[in-house]
Amino acid sequence: MTSLELTHWWQPFTNVRAFRNNPRLIARAEGCFLYTEDGRDILDVTAGLWCVALGHGRQEVADAVREQLMTLDYAPPFQFGNPVTFRFASKLIEHAPQGLERVFFTNSGSESVDTAIKIAVKYQVARGKADKTRLVSRQRAYHGINVGGTSLQGLPNNRVGFPILHEVDFLDDTLDMEQSAFSRGLPERGAEKAEQLAAIIEQRDADTVCAVIVEPVVGAGGMVPPPVGYLQRIREICDEHDILLIFDEVVTGFGRTGACFASQRFGVTPDLMTTAKAINGGTVPMGGVFVKPHIQDTIFEAAPTTGPELFHGNTYAGSPVAAAAGLAAFEIYEREGLLTRAAGPIGQYWEDALHSLRDIESIIDIRNFGLLGAVTFKGDPSRFPAGAGVAVHNRCFENGLLARGVGDGMVMSPPLTISEAQIDLFVERYRRSIADVMG
Repeated sequence: MTSLELTHWWQPFTNVRAFRNNPRLIARAEGCFLYTEDGRDILDVTAGLWCVALGHGRQEVADAVREQLMTLDYAPPFQFGNPVTFRFASKLIEHAPQGLERVFFTNSGSESVDTAIKIAVKYQVARGKADKTRLVSRQRAYHGINVGGTSLQGLPNNRVGFPILHEVDFLDDTLDMEQSAFSRGLPERGAEKAEQLAAIIEQRDADTVCAVIVEPVVGAGGMVPPPVGYLQRIREICDEHDILLIFDEVVTGFGRTGACFASQRFGVTPDLMTTAKAINGGTVPMGGVFVKPHIQDTIFEAAPTTGPELFHGNTYAGSPVAAAAGLAAFEIYEREGLLTRAAGPIGQYWEDALHSLRDIESIIDIRNFGLLGAVTFKGDPSRFPAGAGVAVHNRCFENGLLARGVGDGMVMSPPLTISEAQIDLFVERYRRSIADVMG
């Protein structure tokens, strides 16, 4: 029980009525652990919400934020700039895929997606192709919660009942448990599913299609790595038909896959790339859209010189405090080799640990890539109307583990700093939680 008044905060993506009956309150955090008010430790294998890549409570980041607050807490980004944000933009470009040399700052992944859509459409108009307005997304995709991102949702519950853009087509998702269950890393089969994009373009006419947006690795929709060759073929089809390719790297950015960005790990460079979450270690809200220079140049050349080239932005975009946190975070990323750590021995240890769960009868699939993981359980609506993964998720917290339930599945994305001993603890607590729920 708690003495807190729980009715005033309407929590996002929460079964609020159930929460009020059984509140799960987190009081503090350090390293890879969260702690409840009564002092229980909770191993965090979701890095908060995919974002606390450095682990919790980094002193250097906290110090940088405090110093920035006392030096320049805020500066308007409309018609003005500040040195720390320009420095952070340059630092990001150092690590970005080659050719993505501009960054437009936002406050979140949702804002990044809608910003990317607006830049893409503006670019098509600027080069005299105003009919290229259609977008292509993918089933199982999560692209944020603004109207544009909601329109691109491949998760029905996040889309139904809200206003949406209707000029959107959806590719089939690439999860194929019949052919690729328990794959380690990238599935060998399934690249041919990219050909559906060519069919959509033929049906709609390439002159009407503005952009294709995909997550290199599906995140909230179940952590689904792409089949070998799939993203390469999507890139080829976009090039063949003069269509922009947008990668949503809000989840996969900043070391999650074993490179700073998944596009680098897979050798496929998009035209625009959305980011957020771990951009500064998950400490201060911030996101960004990376853009190829010719896209910006085209928009600039078509715009009058008397006003903004792009009538878009928000109050806190490029916040000096968020940028200072980012610079401090990147000092840690670089010093500790965290941006590539997931591609090394710890990534292999994580893979082996996840797949050691294969003997559990209720598990029908395990997926992994870098420091990402997912488990799918046999569905049983009579026992678990909200999904078996949700039921296990709830039990995990009682057993000292934070992992995210999504229907009959669960997804994991531990801090990049996780140790082998902590991975072993994850397996032990996770096994116990599954046994408690499944019997």
